[in-house]
Amino acid sequence: MNPELKKHYGSLFEPELLQQIDDVSTLLTVVEGTALIKPGQYIRSMPLLLSGSIKIMRADEQGNELLLYYLEKGDTCAMTMSCCMGTTKSEIHAITETPTEVLMIPIIKMEEWSSKYKTWRNFVFSSYHDRMMELLESLDNIAFNNMNERLGNYLKDKVAVLGSQHIHATHREIAADLNTSRVVISRLLKNMENNNLIELHRNFIKLL
Repeated sequence: MNPELKKHYGSLFEPELLQQIDDVSTLLTVVEGTALIKPGQYIRSMPLLLSGSIKIMRADEQGNELLLYYLEKGDTCAMTMSCCMGTTKSEIHAITETPTEVLMIPIIKMEEWSSKYKTWRNFVFSSYHDRMMELLESLDNIAFNNMNERLGNYLKDKVAVLGSQHIHATHREIAADLNTSRVVISRLLKNMENNNLIELHRNFIKLL
């Protein structure tokens, strides 16, 4: 059995279910920036993260994207599960934020395990709840905070996900995640540096 599966999910699932997950799942090891799920794609498998992080984006009709939330080890994506169960096309874009290991579980197993294992049902409901809370937090951030506050929250989330004070992202990439312009982000970052909140370097940003 994959040791990372047992490490991160051993306290959630009974040994029999863990073994079934190990038997039917496919392990993907991907680099940073890999698109795991694209908008309009039919989803055939549900992801379980073993390591790394994935950012979940929402795109509009013009192709502009907005960061909704991050997935980290031990997580799965409620939107992916919803598409799996309804056999509908994906409305999200899932991109690896760091090198990532993920187990892909065939959707045919979801209904079977939901009726057979209480621990799996609890995991699914808990995942829906956690992702919904993160979506509400993102909505509050957009509706009630100005761009300066949104940028500050974004940088804090990045540090938490990456486990480092150093954020390797261009101003253009940050602007894309926040659905704004590079010029706005560059100006706000410079203001934050002047207020001794960050240090701007050639290839990274350091959160102070």
